Amino acid sequence: MLLLDLVAIAIGLLFPTAFLNVKGSVSAVLVVACFIYSVIAFNSGAFSLRSGAQAMIDTGAAVRSLFLTYGALFLISYFLRLDRDMSRLLLAVAMAGDLVLLVVFRQLVSLYVETRLRNKLLLQVLICDGASVTVPPEFRVIDAREQGIRPDMRDPAMLDRFAQTIQGHDRVIVACQPEARANWAMMLKGADVRGEIVVGEIDMFGALRLSKVSKVPTLVVAVGPLSLRRAMAKRAFDLACCTPALILLLPALGIIALAIKLDSPGPILFRQRRVGRGNKFFHILKFRSMRVEQTDATGAKSASRDDDRITRVGYILRRTSIDELPQLFNVLLGHMSIVGPRPHALGSLAGEQLFWDVDERYWHRHTLKPGITGLAQVRGYRGATVHTEDLTNRLQADLEYIANWSFWRDLAIVFMTLRVIVHRNTY
Repeated sequence: MLLLDLVAIAIGLLFPTAFLNVKGSVSAVLVVACFIYSVIAFNSGAFSLRSGAQAMIDTGAAVRSLFLTYGALFLISYFLRLDRDMSRLLLAVAMAGDLVLLVVFRQLVSLYVETRLRNKLLLQVLICDGASVTVPPEFRVIDAREQGIRPDMRDPAMLDRFAQTIQGHDRVIVACQPEARANWAMMLKGADVRGEIVVGEIDMFGALRLSKVSKVPTLVVAVGPLSLRRAMAKRAFDLACCTPALILLLPALGIIALAIKLDSPGPILFRQRRVGRGNKFFHILKFRSMRVEQTDATGAKSASRDDDRITRVGYILRRTSIDELPQLFNVLLGHMSIVGPRPHALGSLAGEQLFWDVDERYWHRHTLKPGITGLAQVRGYRGATVHTEDLTNRLQADLEYIANWSFWRDLAIVFMTLRVIVHRNTY
């Protein structure tokens, strides 16, 4: 679609030059127009597929992007006085031609998608758990019982297996017995995918909308990850923050590593398995701040203010949050984001209960990548979770962040984090 749009712009700009007396080179104008259009159209969602029952192509966003592109060209022509190289008459004629070509090209692609591709552009899977349903040919079918998958919200390993099974799919539909629908709905809400439950009747699943598969109604209970445009913006923000930070901090990281090595025997980095996006496991990196023989791999015991497991250097690292710096490598590798819900160790307790036993919505916080910092952290919800309220406060902040994500909010949280790097609950 991008290639066809740029071809339309090129034809619209180059063709009128055969009839208009244009001074100067049009090639520079063409390069600028293509660049401006690509940026605006991408950020307007002009190339996104609507992943519902079929793939839909949006022409309106492309038309709006085209108008904004030529508006920018007119302003450049006026303020920089480029009338000789950028004739406004040429721009007006080119814009009209581009508009016609862009709409025609996109309608032809839409027709091709509708007649030849339809659902083939989407990766869709139907998970059968003791229920039968007519399966359309474009669906991959998985027998949950044969694969050993069950909707168990208290088993992190099972959630990881489910996440690995559905990884890469755009749409996941579950056909199961009525008594299992609520549990499957909870599984899908925490997964990084658009999820649906096959139902013959309307039940209370907190459905977002209705859909269909083979004329059988389904309830949409999860909308999946951020759109491509928003996901790319978030990833670009992560790389823009972590790449220069790693370069600037490299000497300091070397000094810290040397101090840890001289202070106590053992590795410089501490690796621990945690739950990431889509409830998949990943290994978080930190500077080691505890003695190796007393390190808690599962995180069942939270650090306390006078914890004798913490080394002398580790005390300084934890008080200043410097022990978190190696997570910049997690961000670089795509396991984490700069801003997001903080990842927790599997054995973490709120009072005497595991986090997911306190509130099943806990798994819903993993629809985005975990972050080095987050809304809960800047609100002061840090440190040990001695009481169940300590978890529910964090969970509420995480779900609020996910529901209202924006680029500018991420930027604001980064600046607010600078105020709470040293906090009374960091120990």
